[in-house]
Amino acid sequence: MFDRREILAGMIRLATLLGGAGLILTDPFLWEILGKFEGGCVSAQDRLEAFIRQAPRARYWTSTALAGNDCLQCHSATETLGGRYVHQSGLVKCLLCPQGCMLQPGERGRCSARMNVDGEMRSLVYGRPVAIHIDPIEKKPLYHYLPGSSAFSLATAGCPLRCKFCQNWEISQSRPEDHDSPYVEPEKIVQTSRQRRAPVIAFTYNEPTVFMEYLTDIARSARKEGLRSVLISCGFMNEAPLAEMCGVLEAIKIDLKGYSESFYRNVCGAELRPVLRSIRQVSRSGVHLEIVNLVVPTLNDSDGMLRGLADWILGEIGPDVPVHFTRFHPDYRLLNLPPTPVATLERAREIAMEKGIHYAYVGNVPGHRGNHTYCPNCKKMIIERHGFFITNLKLKDGRCSYCGRKIAGVWT
Repeated sequence: MFDRREILAGMIRLATLLGGAGLILTDPFLWEILGKFEGGCVSAQDRLEAFIRQAPRARYWTSTALAGNDCLQCHSATETLGGRYVHQSGLVKCLLCPQGCMLQPGERGRCSARMNVDGEMRSLVYGRPVAIHIDPIEKKPLYHYLPGSSAFSLATAGCPLRCKFCQNWEISQSRPEDHDSPYVEPEKIVQTSRQRRAPVIAFTYNEPTVFMEYLTDIARSARKEGLRSVLISCGFMNEAPLAEMCGVLEAIKIDLKGYSESFYRNVCGAELRPVLRSIRQVSRSGVHLEIVNLVVPTLNDSDGMLRGLADWILGEIGPDVPVHFTRFHPDYRLLNLPPTPVATLERAREIAMEKGIHYAYVGNVPGHRGNHTYCPNCKKMIIERHGFFITNLKLKDGRCSYCGRKIAGVWT
């Protein structure tokens, strides 16, 4: 008998193999990497046991033994421990993201991707991609980073957030053992990206921070081969792992889901403050940064919240960071809400531009004029887009072809 999770996993794999979301199914490697039904007799529990046996040691965690006498590695300075504190045997704390999961042996983190195995943190998703696509870079969206490029995009299972509007929930909210994914070494990802003539490798679809060990190994290997790597992220990670990722990545897109702590807690199962910190850190690192705000009707679309978001970006990051206001479509646990009215997205863009942000976009509305890039100086259209494709480019050496104004971004 298969349980509900097994049935869901089978449906996901079948839908993928039937050609969803633009997969290149003629490539034998992509067939292999996504997994096929091979008898259909391997249970999720059997796969989990195999994944645990093969899972490498993760980075960014601590335990009583590793922390030594530094109690602040696990406890905050505001905690009152009192008397003699007795530690549970084999307990570990994950230091990858602000969830700060404390795990007993056999338990896994909120992301489902990391597990305490006999007092040691292991990554269940290293080398286990569950989705592979070749996308236009504009789909990420990255509008000011190598426009027109192809991005070899991959994801594993797992995410530290619980966004009720997630449009990739079949991947992000699944567990690694839900997918019959064979092991794929980092060098194989790089090799296949070169074969497919994709100059960019994109870590995307779920929250890639959960496979940061795999991500950074791929990015280092890619850099040696002249390929570039980008991260599509919710920005919910701690400073040390983000610093390591910034050291091997060329561009990062962060979802700033709403300028409200209550929105993050109630709708995303997370906190706003760490995301703002991550955005500042990426901006100061020199890595190319773009920001997306998915505008959800009645939840984060008030003028006050949109103005607050624009003011924070302008004050902390500056006017040249591209900001995308994208359209919500009913999905996952928010099927009761309508798609975002286009007028709301236009208002968000107008607010941002009136505040002084130079590059504000309307996303997920094909054909809208807010998809195009305009020169902040002469106001002429310099990048024309149709859907995710470039139809006209008026840039020369990173400058407006009409007035010579330098346009923020990475163009070559």
